[in-house]
Amino acid sequence: MVTESADSPPTRGAAPNDVRDFALDSVDRVLIEQLQRDARTPNNALASLAGIAPSTALGRVRSLIDRGIIRGFHAAIDPAALGRNLEAMISVRLQAHARKHEAFTERMVGLDEVLDIYFIAGADDYLLHVAVASAHRLRDFVIEHLGADPEVAGTETTLIFEHLRRGPD
Repeated sequence: MVTESADSPPTRGAAPNDVRDFALDSVDRVLIEQLQRDARTPNNALASLAGIAPSTALGRVRSLIDRGIIRGFHAAIDPAALGRNLEAMISVRLQAHARKHEAFTERMVGLDEVLDIYFIAGADDYLLHVAVASAHRLRDFVIEHLGADPEVAGTETTLIFEHLRRGPD
């Protein structure tokens, strides 16, 4: 674990459960809220919305990234546009002896079908959001990557009829 002074921000790439200084002022909140609405907002527009200079806005956004508050920027792609018309959530329960979840996570991250991985509390250990071309490909995914995995105790698959994201206010 990295030791940091009270005056220095946590280092980039710190573990998600590290204790961090997440103190946000009103300017940080304006920047974050706008970037959540549109991550492609130009810096000068961010500065104008927050009532600060563009150089200050750039520094503030960099600080939010460095402190791990902004985790990244991405494009949300419709899986159907890539020929993956069927989405599902798969609950995965690992064997009791396989509770070191890092190996399972690493295997799942490398699979094209897996969109998101959630390490969860409760009866199951993981929730996988997957997108595939057909029900046949979904069955194959479950059999090949989960059913054949000796660390997996069980799965439950739920089809997604529609996926909506929270949009701009």
